[in-house]
Amino acid sequence: MLSAHTSPLEQPGNGDAGGMNVYILELSRRLAGRGIEVEIFTRATSRHLPPVVDAEPGIRVHHVAAGPFDGLEKNDLPAQLCSFVRDVLRAEVEHGPGYFDLVHSHYWLSGQVGTVVRDRWGVPLVHSMHTMAKVKNAALADGDTPEPLGRVWGEEEIVRFADRLIANTDEERRELIELYGADGGRVDIVHPGVDLDVFHPHDRGEARRRLGIAPTTPLVVFAGRIQPLKAPDIVLKAVASLRRRHPALGVEVAVVGGASGSGLARPDELQQLAAELDIRDAVHFVPTVSQAELAQWYSAASAVCVPSYNESFGLVAIEAQACGTPVVAARVGGLTTAVADGVTGTLVDGHDPRDYADALFTYLTDGQLRSDVGRKAVAHAEMFSWDATADRTIASYEAAVRQRHEELRSTP
Repeated sequence: MLSAHTSPLEQPGNGDAGGMNVYILELSRRLAGRGIEVEIFTRATSRHLPPVVDAEPGIRVHHVAAGPFDGLEKNDLPAQLCSFVRDVLRAEVEHGPGYFDLVHSHYWLSGQVGTVVRDRWGVPLVHSMHTMAKVKNAALADGDTPEPLGRVWGEEEIVRFADRLIANTDEERRELIELYGADGGRVDIVHPGVDLDVFHPHDRGEARRRLGIAPTTPLVVFAGRIQPLKAPDIVLKAVASLRRRHPALGVEVAVVGGASGSGLARPDELQQLAAELDIRDAVHFVPTVSQAELAQWYSAASAVCVPSYNESFGLVAIEAQACGTPVVAARVGGLTTAVADGVTGTLVDGHDPRDYADALFTYLTDGQLRSDVGRKAVAHAEMFSWDATADRTIASYEAAVRQRHEELRSTP
């Protein structure tokens, strides 16, 4: 596994750590459980990190020294890829040819490394985009920074050279084909999963007691990295709208997560917005929490709001539904797969805060509806298990191995 810009051992919700970190670690666990040894290469962000960590049985993490440990942003990392490639290639030299059977790269930076490794080792490359520049640039949030042209070119190159591409949803597969010219016969659809041992319905009253939320207070939860792409400002504006129109409702909102991406340049922007909207006393700003505590926030919520401008899948939406909580989400990308509109939640067209306020109001005020939707949400989320993700990923690996062997045999 290649995850150049973020380590699966990092706490999701801060910096560049998010759903992809969860994806890589959970998938690796399931692969290891099936007897597939996984070695993950990621860039070291501290001189105090050991070069190699046996994270769990069957999972080894390599911290590769590539560039300065501190002060590098994601857009600075392409210049450090040569150093990263060098150390990844060195790993096979230490073990001998044929040590690795397949490379699975995650995100475009790792995919660039993967194209080199594929040719040097003669092994198949499977790539997961997770997000794509052309898709993101077509739906930028106000104040967000467009992805650079270099990333677009890099992604186009990965699509040309990867043996298989893994898409999270039918929509992502279509985007790969239409925007990047991918061969549809080499694109496999593999839905991410959810850890149902962690994310399941918890007693709502007990969760609220632990988190300091009053038993009857209508509560909206936003969870994720704080950056324009995720649109946490839409949630605050929707709650402000609800408080103006329905002051007796007393709705509150919890924003769970840390600054990331372009949000790092304005870390206090949401607090300032809450003050400007005159809802500062109704907002709980919660730093990044563990998966177990996040499940408590989902269970405590009356509804979870995911108004992102784009999501390749939307793990937050599935996790919240697994906890029995309705989700109000943007009708974009993978969220149209993650949320069953009108059954387990509501999909909203566009990003008008008033539309999100209207959708949330229903779940905040109708306890019976909230309960009925919550039960359906749990059943829906149970279809997205990490075991199923692993099974489909292994099938993609096997197809990539067959293709690569055929290509090598046909090469003069």
